[in-house]
Amino acid sequence: MAAVPVNPALEGLGAYFTETLAPPPPGEAFDFSIGDPEEPTPPFVRQALVDAVEPVSSYPTATGRPGLRRAVADWLARRHGVEVDPDLNVLPSAGSKEAIFHTPLVVVDPGGARRHVLWGAPGYPVYGRGALLAGGMSDPIALRDAEGWRLSLSELAPERLERACLAWLNYPHNPTGATVDVDWFREQLAVARRYGILLASDECYQELWFDEPAPSLLEAADGDLTGLLTFVSLSKRSGMTGYRSGAIIGDPALIGRLRALRPNLGTASPTFVQAAATAAWQDQSHVDRRREVFRAKRRVVLPFLTDAGLQVSGSAATFYVWFRAPGDDDLAYANALRAIGIVVSPGRSFGPGGEGWLRLALVPSVDRCRRAVAVWRDAVDAGRLPG
Repeated sequence: MAAVPVNPALEGLGAYFTETLAPPPPGEAFDFSIGDPEEPTPPFVRQALVDAVEPVSSYPTATGRPGLRRAVADWLARRHGVEVDPDLNVLPSAGSKEAIFHTPLVVVDPGGARRHVLWGAPGYPVYGRGALLAGGMSDPIALRDAEGWRLSLSELAPERLERACLAWLNYPHNPTGATVDVDWFREQLAVARRYGILLASDECYQELWFDEPAPSLLEAADGDLTGLLTFVSLSKRSGMTGYRSGAIIGDPALIGRLRALRPNLGTASPTFVQAAATAAWQDQSHVDRRREVFRAKRRVVLPFLTDAGLQVSGSAATFYVWFRAPGDDDLAYANALRAIGIVVSPGRSFGPGGEGWLRLALVPSVDRCRRAVAVWRDAVDAGRLPG
């Protein structure tokens, strides 16, 4: 039998980083590797889902229920002071990951001259993977500690911008926890518009701030949403990772293109998930309580890392802590921590520029964070781990 052809883009992807992590050793383990916190989904959200399960199951629509789109628009007005039309500017998604992955299909011309997708590395691997599987080119931009892990389009060579069709921003930033302000968003938007680049902002961590509320790219647009899209999610905001619910907001023309594309992808959220999502977007109190839980975890972990002589960088927002590996060998230190039952993500998992750093996700409960710190401290004090 002749060989079945395979998409060559798959050959260059390799395994997704979460699948390359070895399991921790037997015994007590503390998993700080995957961003899926242990705190339960709020009871009112779960009840909203149960109440919405109907006797007859019907296909959901990709455009989503009007009440859900309105809830997202109302949240934007409360949280960011931005007014959008729920029918023209808002499109529900099955979380932010799939929406990010599929967006290049709208702007990438596989045979065109402008098929490069810009994104900051270290960063979320899906930005580059979505570009490749849409027939485009992944073009990571090296982010650096000295620049606060901030991506600056204006510092790129003109020819690099001229070949790009899409640029991804992500602040608060995964994996470093770095933050930006509205003026920074304005600078990136000005460059993107000058070169005709779709500017896409992944804002799934914007409710996980600790000093000042994180801004949105939408605030920098001053009412003109041309050429931009933002992506929000309930996964981190409301502890709904398994519900797979988020939204895309922005340029009405691009939303229209996505509305035409997405029914072909089969990503419409079930109506009962949309009901739960509507309830979550309408309530802020559970978000504020959830943020305080992560603040408590940070108060356990950050002082310990400083006391142990480990350099922390970024880490101003999100539930991630980004720290330099002793000896600049992130893989070796990750393996050493795994040997004592503490699982973290090597920085190299997030692309070029992550080497020598590690990401610690504040997933375990506050009490388990305390226990993990005690185990870690004992290993440092005993000389089994470098500080």
